[in-house]
Amino acid sequence: MKFLDQCKVYIRSGDGGGGSVSFRREKFIEFGGPDGGDGGRGGDVWIEAVNGLNTLIDYRYQQHFRAQTGVHGMGRNRHGAKGDSVTLKVPAGTQVFEEDGETLICDLTEVGQKYRIAKGGNGGFGNSYFKSSTNQAPDWANPGQEGEEKTIWLRLKLIADAGLVGLPNAGKSTFLATCTRARPKIANYPFTTLHPNLGVATVNGKEYILADIPGLIEGAHEGIGLGDRFLGHVERTRVLLHLISAQEENAGKAYKTVRAELDAYGAGLEDKHEIVVLSQVDTIDADELKKKKASLKRACGQTPFVLSAVTGSGMQDVLRELAGVIETSKAEDPTLPKADSAISFNRKLKMQPMDDEDWEDDDNVE
Repeated sequence: MKFLDQCKVYIRSGDGGGGSVSFRREKFIEFGGPDGGDGGRGGDVWIEAVNGLNTLIDYRYQQHFRAQTGVHGMGRNRHGAKGDSVTLKVPAGTQVFEEDGETLICDLTEVGQKYRIAKGGNGGFGNSYFKSSTNQAPDWANPGQEGEEKTIWLRLKLIADAGLVGLPNAGKSTFLATCTRARPKIANYPFTTLHPNLGVATVNGKEYILADIPGLIEGAHEGIGLGDRFLGHVERTRVLLHLISAQEENAGKAYKTVRAELDAYGAGLEDKHEIVVLSQVDTIDADELKKKKASLKRACGQTPFVLSAVTGSGMQDVLRELAGVIETSKAEDPTLPKADSAISFNRKLKMQPMDDEDWEDDDNVE
């Protein structure tokens, strides 16, 4: 499945049906009078968060959605039917923005949430509506009101309990593959991960969703490397797991580089609880490990965990710490979006990157 987290969509609600101008004409009926019916209301455009989706890829192939026009009124006081509405189905965690990309319309954080983003036009009144004692034969009717049309941006922010951040090749994907059933691409070169990956880790009988995003480098907030757009997928997490590779020449500097990018991005990431981990410790000796652990401790102000996802050393300690922080956060702030409802679907989640040609020359994708 290809992964797409942002797209532009054109929507238009239905126009209202026009009212009818009609007079009753029947044999042996001396005074018929007006009997034009009202027009039906135009269909609405709704957006709904549903289970079973984890990407906006459906909106790459269809970007125009129009609700049905209301049926016009008819004689014999027959009112027109309402036009059919259109519902855009999106994964939980999707935000809807106006065309400027900044004005938030709605934020669908839970499965089942639904929002009307374009209201259908009202149907027009038929001439029977206007009859009165002083105007017994009106010969006019109202046209239906026009529907709303707009261009909107859909932006997906994955809902997870914990987010993995760090420089490229810090061991994030290896950590995710070791403690979950996710199978991200793992290789010994920078930017192996080109798209977010989700996995479900089980700790003490409870399941937690982990989100792995592409690595950050110095200047990512200015667009260097893959940029920092993918940080949006860890905005909703309760804790950040910051991995620093033991192969880095200066572990403290590596930590500060990523922290600077988090601070530059903002959106609350700079204030999130952070667990610092020195990873890939199986690649260095004990003396080197002691030096790099001390350097990292001076930089982050806390004693870092050490682990090796390949050998499994230190994995359980980190997972237990993650679980403890997540549970404490849930107790203190239950208002954050819940990732529990996505666990059953994401247990076997494996998202594939888009082909290079799919990203080129397409104003619908950023």
